[in-house]
Amino acid sequence: MKRKYNILILVLLLAFGSCSFTSKVNNDPNKDKLLVQIITLALEQLHFQPKDFNDEFSKDVFNTYLNRIDPLKRFFLKSDIEEFEEFKTEIDNQLLEYDVAFFNLTNERLVQRMAEAKSYYKEVLNKPFDFNKNEEINTDYENIEYVKNKRQLKERWRQLLKFSTISNYDELITSQERDTVAVNGEAVKEKKSLKELEAEARGETLKNLDAYYTDYIEDMERKDWFSMYVNAIVEEFDPHTSYLAPTDKDRFDQQISGKLEGIGARLQKRMDYIKIVEVISGGPAWRGQQVDVGDVILKVRQEKEKAAVSIVGMRIDDAIKLIKGPKGTNVFLTMKKVDGTIKEIKITRDLVELEETYAKSSTVEKNNKKYGFINLPKFYIDFEDYGKRNAASDIRQEIERLKDQGIEGLVLDLRNNGGGSLKTVVDIAGLFIKDGPIVQVRSTNQPKEVLEDEDKSIVWDGPLVIMVNELSASASEILAAAMQDYKRAIIIGSKQTYGKGTVQNILDLNRMVRNSSHGDLGAIKITRQKFYRINGGSTQLEGVKSDVVVPDRYSFVDIGERDQDNPLEWDKIDAVKYDYWNSYFDYETTISNSKARMANNPQLALIEKNAKWIKEQMDDDTYSLNYNTYKAEQKADEKKAKEFDPINEYKTNLTFESLPYEIAMFEKDTVLKEKRTRWHKSLTKDVYVEEALNVLDDLKMTYEIKKVATVKD
Repeated sequence: MKRKYNILILVLLLAFGSCSFTSKVNNDPNKDKLLVQIITLALEQLHFQPKDFNDEFSKDVFNTYLNRIDPLKRFFLKSDIEEFEEFKTEIDNQLLEYDVAFFNLTNERLVQRMAEAKSYYKEVLNKPFDFNKNEEINTDYENIEYVKNKRQLKERWRQLLKFSTISNYDELITSQERDTVAVNGEAVKEKKSLKELEAEARGETLKNLDAYYTDYIEDMERKDWFSMYVNAIVEEFDPHTSYLAPTDKDRFDQQISGKLEGIGARLQKRMDYIKIVEVISGGPAWRGQQVDVGDVILKVRQEKEKAAVSIVGMRIDDAIKLIKGPKGTNVFLTMKKVDGTIKEIKITRDLVELEETYAKSSTVEKNNKKYGFINLPKFYIDFEDYGKRNAASDIRQEIERLKDQGIEGLVLDLRNNGGGSLKTVVDIAGLFIKDGPIVQVRSTNQPKEVLEDEDKSIVWDGPLVIMVNELSASASEILAAAMQDYKRAIIIGSKQTYGKGTVQNILDLNRMVRNSSHGDLGAIKITRQKFYRINGGSTQLEGVKSDVVVPDRYSFVDIGERDQDNPLEWDKIDAVKYDYWNSYFDYETTISNSKARMANNPQLALIEKNAKWIKEQMDDDTYSLNYNTYKAEQKADEKKAKEFDPINEYKTNLTFESLPYEIAMFEKDTVLKEKRTRWHKSLTKDVYVEEALNVLDDLKMTYEIKKVATVKD
């Protein structure tokens, strides 16, 4: 129960953090109108399945936007909503007239209500909570009503803050009980009263909320709120169409390419200060050995400037703009080091590769056979130059390296891979077949296009197993579907993958406007196409159904495309001509063996039982604010949770090893060595990897048996 409470409290606090109680003046009404004009035009003319701007659309935007800016119904009063409802069927008309009156009204009222709410939480947390009182909090915010007056609103805040504080209170009591254990008859620490602990717990809640105000809330500008409004509009078309404000576009490019130009450090704002929270292995800051986690950046000076700019109190996005810069340029940072000293350091900016984005491989032995294991977190690409590092070229290289180690089978892990570049999918699929169609793509009012592998070379023709789960989406599903349709690989994982069968393009909005004086307008990620398997079926909603279904913790949780708002429907088109992979692999026997093995696997049975329990926990929306009841529920849940401890304690007898080229790098890059050590350790405890290798081993054995039998015949 403790984990359940803490997770929910974190979600609630983050919901506060996503909302601003102060809106900085940054108002360009003409830019707002221009943005609405070009986005509505793009949606009408370019979206795969355009929607009509009508009253129903208006109602949906109305509800989505209000739910997004006040998800916990902690700011707006019922009278506010009644006033807003004048616009409920008018938003569509406003969009066609490039009018933002609805946004202006709601944003001004939100700023007002949030400013008022700041006094509520300070007032509530100034008084002790009575944890002996029998009361509950209902967190099903979607189905609760807006309050009628400020008195009721304060009461909602009181309940929420009490809920936040009860967890702090329990942790302090538990910690004190642990720290005051007698040693030789004497207490280690002086014991505090429950009254003192309650006050300390409230203080911690207050400190957390103050930090959210300073770090996030007061940093929000009007343009940030307007971006949320625009996204409420565009996401009515489908879950993957979205507006990317300029900073969001930069982040998207970095994620899809796995690269950025800068100093190679992750930053976080805490109160008014920008702090180093990670030094990226191999980056400029890491190479210079002058920057440590915990250092605070006070000032930034550019190479050709004499004066440094203080970034204390600055928005983190604005600070990052000053720190980032082109490869080869210098930036001077005035740092407050962890030891308290202040010094200015020079860092030469460079191209930073985010290694966690990239493919990585390992060898593993089973039954005296060596197999290869490749993990691909994302189908990354450099849109500016495909010839640079991309997922397809990296996978090819890793396979060649694994072949040099004498592997007899290969596992490709696409779990949690949310997709990426369509071109890299086609190229990766081509590594495993001679040639042929990989995926069909259809655009509105356009003939379908068949994307094919035209390279007749095969990089890997041996046994292949592909691992997926419910979070394998988009490009991952294309690859898994193609290999399944060709009968080239066995797909092992969840009952079905995510179910995202659509293709998005990034449209730079600045290119649609001539000589704009309004600054960077950002971009829109817009659904332009749907893709289909070569057998004609769409992966939209249905995903890819695994050949070997393995239960996991997501089995009963609603996380797929079918559980999103406004998904496009499933459909089917004609299949294309393709030939099954001609080999001696006996898929039917291999799949049958795996099913029999899993039916008798106590670890997988325990995982499925745990998944059902997690679902029950998630469906429970009512929480006690009485400490004794809270503690009793927590103990009951902790006792239940112990039943599932063997899941984390599980260990296989498999041993994973890095390839020689990486081992050579470990001498200089100890961070990379540590990352690989942790990865290999996690693989040895992964029952899904164990079963994937069992399947691979069976494939190898049935291949040899069938080949011998065929030769004799």
